[in-house]
Amino acid sequence: GPHWATMNVGASKPEDYGSYFAWGETTTKTTFDWSTYKWCNGSYNTMTKYCTSSSYGTVDNKTTLELSDDAARANWGGSWRMPTKAEQDELRTKCTWTWTTQNGVYGRKVVGPNGNSIFLPAAGSRYEGSLYGAGSGGYYWSSSLYESYSRNAYGLNFSSGNVGWSAGRFYGQSVRAVCP
Repeated sequence: GPHWATMNVGASKPEDYGSYFAWGETTTKTTFDWSTYKWCNGSYNTMTKYCTSSSYGTVDNKTTLELSDDAARANWGGSWRMPTKAEQDELRTKCTWTWTTQNGVYGRKVVGPNGNSIFLPAAGSRYEGSLYGAGSGGYYWSSSLYESYSRNAYGLNFSSGNVGWSAGRFYGQSVRAVCP
């Protein structure tokens, strides 16, 4: 599998929350909702890029973020990029996930089959002008569109009790980069 970064994009150490990005945006901002989202015209059914159904906007059938719209590549350069849903799924199924704290920050320690580990802080997610769930939930974008429902994209989410998937493209979520 790919090599996972040790910290979030925008962070300076592993337990820092780092920056929050809407899906397909490469800069952070203060307000996250459809009216500020780059790839629509103000609502969930007016997508202008990454759309597979006319119910959600202009169809282009792009289902994976282009590198120009990838927050990891835009902010870190090199060969860093956002993980695909498949790569996140591999992390979810092949690794051991433990709810823990690191330097006082809640999150998940993820240990791979080879014994290597990363810490994913429960950085919450941003909606409108506020941060929700910090300390109790982590929300990490993939580069993969939710094909059947283009207003959403795949992302890994977790709390102390579960690891699952999350979505609305306009939410401000964390990005944990991978490289080959």
